[in-house]
Amino acid sequence: MINHQELKQQILNEIKELKSEETLTDLWRKYLGKDGIVTNEFKEISNVKPEERKEFGQNLNVLKSEVDTVIENAKMALKDKNLDVYLNQVQSVLVYNKPKIGHIHPLTQTINEMNTILKRIGYSVMDGPEIDTAEYNFERANLPIDHPAMDLQDTIYIEEPNLLLRTQTTAIETHVLEQYEPPFKVVMPGRTYRNEKVTKTNHFVFHQYQLVCIQEKVSMADLLATIEYLFKSFLGEDTVIRFRNKYYPEVEPGVGPDMQCFNCHGEGCAVCKGRGWIEMGGAGIRHPNMLRMAGIDPEKWQGFAFGLGLDRWAMAKHKITDIRTLLGGDLAYKPNVN
Repeated sequence: MINHQELKQQILNEIKELKSEETLTDLWRKYLGKDGIVTNEFKEISNVKPEERKEFGQNLNVLKSEVDTVIENAKMALKDKNLDVYLNQVQSVLVYNKPKIGHIHPLTQTINEMNTILKRIGYSVMDGPEIDTAEYNFERANLPIDHPAMDLQDTIYIEEPNLLLRTQTTAIETHVLEQYEPPFKVVMPGRTYRNEKVTKTNHFVFHQYQLVCIQEKVSMADLLATIEYLFKSFLGEDTVIRFRNKYYPEVEPGVGPDMQCFNCHGEGCAVCKGRGWIEMGGAGIRHPNMLRMAGIDPEKWQGFAFGLGLDRWAMAKHKITDIRTLLGGDLAYKPNVN
C-alpha cells in the first residue's frame, strides 16, 4: 500500500512536465487504467484491517476522483495553454462543467444590444410592473378614459376598469417621471399586452422599447439624432429611414420613424403589407400635461421620448419574417450565435 497524499503530489508533479493531451492520456492509463497504480490499490483492501476498510475505501475513491478530475482539467488547460492556472486552483474548483447548449433569444439579444448602445450616451435602464393601473397606463400618459385615442387600445383587464396588463411601456415611464427628479435619461424595455389578432406582424404579447430624456432644454433635433444614432448603430450605417408626422396623445409634436423593409427593400411584401416601409415606433416631444401630472414643471423642464416596437427591431436584425416565430417553440430562424 502507498501513501495517498504522496501519490497525489507525485501525479501533480508529473502533469506539470507533460506538454500534450496524448501524454496525459498515457498518464491516466498509468494511474487509473485497468492495471493502473490507483486501480491496483483497490486490490489491497483485503489486506487492510476490517475496521479500517471502510475508511480506506472511501479515501481511495476520493483519490481516484481527484486524480481523474485533475487529469481531465489538465487536458482542457493544455488547449487553452493555461495549465498552471488549473493546477493551482483549489481542488474543489477543479470540476468539469459541460458546455452550455443553446443561445440567447433574439429578443434578449436585441434588448442587450440596444441597452449597450444607449448606455454609451448616458442612459440608465429601468423596468416596471406588467400589471398596472389605468391611471399609470392611460391617464398619466395624457390619455383620459374618454379620450378618442382609447379606441386604439385593445386592453386586457385583470379587474375592469382599473387593473390591467400594461398596453405600452409608457406605463413604466409614468412611474419614472413621478419617482425621479430631473434631469435624467432612461430606457425601459419590456413586455406589453393587447387583445389583438395574431398575424405575421402583430401579436397579443409583444415588446416595446421606451426612452425618455428630461433636461432643461431639448429639441426635436435632439430626438431625431438619437433615433438615427440607434438605427445606424443597431442595424447598420446603410439602414434607410424616414420620419413622418404622427399624432400621439403623449407627445406634441409627434413623429413616426420608419425603416425601409428589410425583406423586400422597398418593393412591397407581406412583412411590410405592401408598403415597402415598416413603422418602427412612435416618438415626439413630451406633452407638458404628462410632466405636470408627474409633478415636473414644464416651464423649467423639457423632454423627448419614443416607444419602439421591439419585436420588429429583432425581426429586422435577424431577418425574421413572422413575429409568431419569436414566441413559438419552432426554431424557424437562424440564431446569431457568437
